[in-house]
Amino acid sequence: MTHPFSLSPDTRIAFVGGGNMASAVIGGLCRQGLSAGRIDVIEPFEATREALRVTHGIVAHAKPDAFLCGVDLIVWAIKPQDFAQAALSVRPYTEHALQLSVMAGIRTQAIACAMGSARVVRCMPNTPALVGQGIAGLFAVSAVTPSDRYLAETVIATTGTHLWVDREDLLDAVTALSGSGPAYVFYFLEAMQQAGTELGLSPEQGRQLAVSTFLGSSVLARDSLEQLGTLRERVTSKGGTTHAALTWLEHTGVKGSFVEAIHAACSRAKELGSEHIR
Repeated sequence: MTHPFSLSPDTRIAFVGGGNMASAVIGGLCRQGLSAGRIDVIEPFEATREALRVTHGIVAHAKPDAFLCGVDLIVWAIKPQDFAQAALSVRPYTEHALQLSVMAGIRTQAIACAMGSARVVRCMPNTPALVGQGIAGLFAVSAVTPSDRYLAETVIATTGTHLWVDREDLLDAVTALSGSGPAYVFYFLEAMQQAGTELGLSPEQGRQLAVSTFLGSSVLARDSLEQLGTLRERVTSKGGTTHAALTWLEHTGVKGSFVEAIHAACSRAKELGSEHIR
């Protein structure tokens, strides 16, 4: 995947956590040309450290130490509940680094306080990042410089596309829409596959038709300048099969329920953020 961003070969990046999201970003950085020797990973689980070595040539460490001194960027890719303890052990070596968090729920204020750094960027990615097709929302506090923003978005651009929001609370909406969004897509794909099998198709045929339809429609929507409603109307002939399906969906309130579900996800994201404020 190509994009307009590039890193200096002297850039040093450290990841706290070496799971799927970290591995996706590390893979993108390596493909972009950053040497594995410029990437450090703190990962307590031996099996995950070995996977990073085999996949990316990364020598990961079980715990932080002075080797972290001088890193340009710390990427926080651990579970939110593990952050407070991890921050205590990482902070002595990285107070001057830019902090980039892909943790859900931990707000910039909490990260800044825990790490003694005012330079914090929060990122809400989603799981298609694992195949280079992610979309991430980014927010930067006022102390983050233009060069800091460039570094953060260069790292995230290795996993797909991104957008910046100008208020941190909008990351809750990003979480509800795109962070949780892959599950919504899989939910509808499951329903389409089920309907296909009930109508006589094999599960494999139903899955292929459903996935290809979602993929093709998404590309069409991405590349079109027309409103989404207009694209929908172009497929919907009055009295036809699509009209029958959409009429039933409107009658049963599916659209309204779906919108309410995303609001519920956003509310939960705000609650989780409040739980981690210190």
